[in-house]
Amino acid sequence: MGDKPTDLQKIRGIVDYQFGRGAGEGLFPDRVKIVHSKRTGRIRHVYLDENRLATLRPLDGFFSLTILGAKRLLTHLTPPRLWVRVQKEAEPFIVRGKSVFAKHVIDADDEIRPQEEVIVTNEENEVLAVGRAMLTGREMKAFKRGVAVRVRRGVEEEVKNTDQDYNKVREL
Repeated sequence: MGDKPTDLQKIRGIVDYQFGRGAGEGLFPDRVKIVHSKRTGRIRHVYLDENRLATLRPLDGFFSLTILGAKRLLTHLTPPRLWVRVQKEAEPFIVRGKSVFAKHVIDADDEIRPQEEVIVTNEENEVLAVGRAMLTGREMKAFKRGVAVRVRRGVEEEVKNTDQDYNKVREL
């Protein structure tokens, strides 16, 4: 019989499946801290140096990224996957957590499917937000109306919540 995989191997495997081969090691180095749910004992959050990188969603078993997690993924994944590039005029709204409309999408990964976790970037490839795709990557580029990405957290929101998040980790 084979050895039981470690928590680190499990989360890297999930991220490799979700974002592509090699994403797990790029997002989660060996020194990450894995926090389990007190109630269920299952993996819940992954931290690096007191900063949350991702949260494992219990409903579908995939990860929701934080801004820091998205930045790590973009820098460690070549070529990057599951990204949406937006116009400069939409940036001020997106960084505050507002949805991305299809008319503001300049380009997007053709492999994006609805309900997948995506990284929203500007034209300089800087992370603006993370969220959930509402359309396929091709539809985002073709459509001129409708919500392309429902943003969960923008860069400005992340800065506000970092102190609260850090205090929660210290209590664990």
